[in-house]
Amino acid sequence: RELNPTVEELNRKIAEAEKAEMGVSFSSGMAAITSVALTFLKPGDRVLIHVDVFARTLRFFKDFLGRFGVKADVTPPGTQSVIEALKENKYNFVFVESISNPLLRVMDVEEISKVAKESGALVVVDNTFATPVNENPITLGADIVVHSASKYIAGHNDVIAGLAAGKKELLEKVDMSRRTLGTSLDPHAAYLVIRGFKTLKIRMDAIQRNAIAIAEFLSEHPKVKRVYYPGLPTHEDYKLASKILKGYGGVLSFEINGGRNEAYKLINDLKVILRAQTLGGVNSTISHPLTMSHRSLSPEEAKMAGISEGLIRLSVGIEDVNDLIEDLDNALKSL
Repeated sequence: RELNPTVEELNRKIAEAEKAEMGVSFSSGMAAITSVALTFLKPGDRVLIHVDVFARTLRFFKDFLGRFGVKADVTPPGTQSVIEALKENKYNFVFVESISNPLLRVMDVEEISKVAKESGALVVVDNTFATPVNENPITLGADIVVHSASKYIAGHNDVIAGLAAGKKELLEKVDMSRRTLGTSLDPHAAYLVIRGFKTLKIRMDAIQRNAIAIAEFLSEHPKVKRVYYPGLPTHEDYKLASKILKGYGGVLSFEINGGRNEAYKLINDLKVILRAQTLGGVNSTISHPLTMSHRSLSPEEAKMAGISEGLIRLSVGIEDVNDLIEDLDNALKSL
């Protein structure tokens, strides 16, 4: 549980990929997040987090840690909201997603880190959606980067794993927490993640080519109200994304005309794209955030995050893009 050569090799790989001094592997993405947080937070500390993150992440910081005297302040989506909060209050710990889930807001990690460091806050970035291919938060000033390696890094939706990387003096403490908490990664799971690393770049290239083509198709479809993808000029953070990202990622969300029933119908009518909460694999998957990945949000939190009844999240795979577009078009036409 404490030390294994296969896991050590994965630690080395994530450190190298993220341009960090040290890496640590965990049994899941949430294990990475919780182990990092529990290493550095104590009763009376204050955390800053934006509302449009993975719902379980929000629940951990807001509810779980709240029971132990850690206060979490939740901002609306976007970089500016985080920076304004940092200028108004003093925080010990700042948690952001480099690309948010599910509305794909791109956070200015460099600017956030700069402002946070002025008050001595630790900056942790979930880089799952961007991947090390598109962004390295450590080089932008973040202290620690975390991943759900179950997603793009492993890449085949057949393993659960988490990763963290950063400065050695910090990650050594995190590793001790991992040993104590038991959030260790199984060696065979580590082997599967290492396998995924071998094709990460080529998979992301194919996925991102498909994603931009699908985003452009959906943005012109009469049954679609709005498309959220940072590679589209219409996205709120397009200029920022073009500046700091090497690629725009493989997840996009879109809002259809209608609500929950229409969303369910579209998802169930698809033949190629799979209905699943997971993402980041070679197969395209689709979900309804409000009742799947973000079902634990309160109505107020969902509204604050901008997650509507008609919002659908699509993780684009490596299938032929024409097959994916045809599948979506047929399902949309049935609405």
